[in-house]
Amino acid sequence: MTTASMAWTPIRLRELSVPNRVWLSPMCQYSADRSGVPADWHIAHYGARAAGGVGMVMVECTAVAPDMRTTAQDLGLYTEEQVIGHRRLADAITSIGSVAAVQLGVAGRKSSHGVPWANDGTRNAIPPEDGGWQPLAPSSVAFAGLAVPTEMTTKDGTRVLEDIERAARNAHRAGYRAIELHGANGYLLHEFLSPLANHRTDEWGGDPERRMRFPLEMVKALRAGWPEDKPVLVRLPAADLLEGGLTTDDMVLVATRMGEAGVDMIDLVTGALVPEALRLAEPLHNAQYGPQFRAAGVLTAASGMISQAPHLDQAIPELVDAVLVGRAMLRDPYWALRALDAEPRASWPKQYHRAF
Repeated sequence: MTTASMAWTPIRLRELSVPNRVWLSPMCQYSADRSGVPADWHIAHYGARAAGGVGMVMVECTAVAPDMRTTAQDLGLYTEEQVIGHRRLADAITSIGSVAAVQLGVAGRKSSHGVPWANDGTRNAIPPEDGGWQPLAPSSVAFAGLAVPTEMTTKDGTRVLEDIERAARNAHRAGYRAIELHGANGYLLHEFLSPLANHRTDEWGGDPERRMRFPLEMVKALRAGWPEDKPVLVRLPAADLLEGGLTTDDMVLVATRMGEAGVDMIDLVTGALVPEALRLAEPLHNAQYGPQFRAAGVLTAASGMISQAPHLDQAIPELVDAVLVGRAMLRDPYWALRALDAEPRASWPKQYHRAF
């Protein structure tokens, strides 16, 4: 078996067999109305990528509660109407032949801002008079351009954990077969981990062990609401890429503890805690951290500037166990099939065979 072939071999996560290791990365579409229910756009968007040959479709960051949305156009999994809409979406993905998965989001201080294309690509806070809401975070430290968050109390923490567990149960009811908790890119879990965002002096702040306490509770809450035979992924930063921020050694320890708490795969990204964080732009810049995280005893995946077929050969299996492709699949829903470069009638949907 060659390295090149490994990207197209199955991978097992608990009782789930994923047909290949090239997956759609969760990318917010900001296309729900205020109900948070998947729209026709989501069915068309995700259905096309499922038809395009990915082994797993990871549906975009989906809020566990109204005040944990990033925008008013985010998907949610906290109402019965949303569960019904997600069931329609998960069924569509599954019927086409891909594994339907969903990423749960707890936005923290990055909540209550406008959609990115509404303000020249910059985040702008939604004021209360326009339907905005008050963000919650480990500390009252704002993300640039957004509202100053309220520091979370123990009562707030209990409610967040209940929201996560409920959303996980709802995701199972909707028919998703894998679930990911967004713990990177400056969302709440990442905020708790990083000393740059967590200035607390109680049991949830201070040294690394205390800073990871609530994130581990978040993972346990998700695992409690999710069937034992279904896999849990967590998206984590490989590092903050900032002076005084999280190092890769810090994050390997976090990944180890999360594996002990029931996480099956770590999905690696970097940066984005603050706007000035270093942004790496070369291909495989996140996957390069994979070997260090394998020491945590969990499977690893990564996204980040994977845009050409040779990148798959370079990443799998030497660096990571799977890759998540984002922007390349926004440009081309059939990127995975083109990267596979097999005989079209053996790989493309039969409905398209006449094109070849």
